Amino acid sequence: QAQRLHAGGLRADGGFAPAPAHAHSLPGRATQVRFDWDTAAQLNPRYTFDAFVIGTGNQFAHAAAQAVAERPSKAYNPLFLYGGVGMGKTHLMQAIGHEVKRRQPEASICYLSSEKFTNEMINSLRYDKMISFRDKFRNVDVLLIDDIQFLAQKERTQEEFFHTFNALHESMKQIVIASDRPPKELAEIEDRLRNRFEWGLIADIQPPDLETKVAILQKKAESERVSLPTDVALFIASNIRSNVRELEGALIRLIAYCSLTAVEVTTQTAQQVLKNFIEAQTKKITIESIQKAVAEQFGLRLTEIKAKNNSRAIVRPRQIAMYLTKHLTDASLPEIGRQFGGKHHTTVMHSIDKIEQLRQGDKDLSRTLNKITETLNG
Repeated sequence: QAQRLHAGGLRADGGFAPAPAHAHSLPGRATQVRFDWDTAAQLNPRYTFDAFVIGTGNQFAHAAAQAVAERPSKAYNPLFLYGGVGMGKTHLMQAIGHEVKRRQPEASICYLSSEKFTNEMINSLRYDKMISFRDKFRNVDVLLIDDIQFLAQKERTQEEFFHTFNALHESMKQIVIASDRPPKELAEIEDRLRNRFEWGLIADIQPPDLETKVAILQKKAESERVSLPTDVALFIASNIRSNVRELEGALIRLIAYCSLTAVEVTTQTAQQVLKNFIEAQTKKITIESIQKAVAEQFGLRLTEIKAKNNSRAIVRPRQIAMYLTKHLTDASLPEIGRQFGGKHHTTVMHSIDKIEQLRQGDKDLSRTLNKITETLNG
């Protein structure tokens, strides 16, 4: 009784039911071919939940991904993950795929980028195989689609993905989407698609803090069977500020050097080997570069950020610029005040405190601060 089929191919026990072998002969139904997805070929074997390091910046996204993997199509559908480059979105998406396959070996799982989806659609149009293309993508149990932002301005592909999304969602199949920004900022994606992206759960991934970066390095070293002293991990974590991918890349470079030259992994060796890595990230950040970045983020003129104008549209961006100047430069409070329309240093301090207080409970503000900082760090 527990194995009886429900609409959409879900069993009563919550598992996925394979498409019936005689589906093509059912009256009133179009022919459906269940594509034999090779999960092992699509998913990186290292991208599992066990290998994912949890920190304050990603714990919500991790919890959401685990919930989806445990109860596909029943927890959050779709699950929309967003964050900067190299923050772990792809890792979490593929971890979902691995976990679903472990729990339900019969499930068909498709992972691909939006670029690959586009290319497959173009080839299908070219060779008149759109029926096969639609059968392939509309009959999976879990669709994991990466870098959805690259569908921008591709109207025909957006149209096809819209119908693919609808077909899967109506059949109670799980959809997981990753992007570098939240749905509301995907300006060149059709409104009807963006609206659907918001049907389920949206989870962001923030840059890791120092402690999380150290844990990531230690986990990576462990997987490479290398002993990594804590002081070396701290040195790398403190100097590589961009993203997890760069962080792990720096460690791999250090490990390779030490292995090939038979030298010990020390802070001194790390300083020598990672010199170019660190110099590339030590971009000179000035008050004016911060003012320009903030003005661009909020669609303002540089002169407006610098002026004494206290209109509501300018006050908050200016406070953000002061806050970033305090944290990213060595400028004193009086110097900051002089560069922002001759503000008194107490006004500067108030602005800094205000942003610090707001960012604690405002995810959008926190994300904006991180985005501007990433831009400044190049």
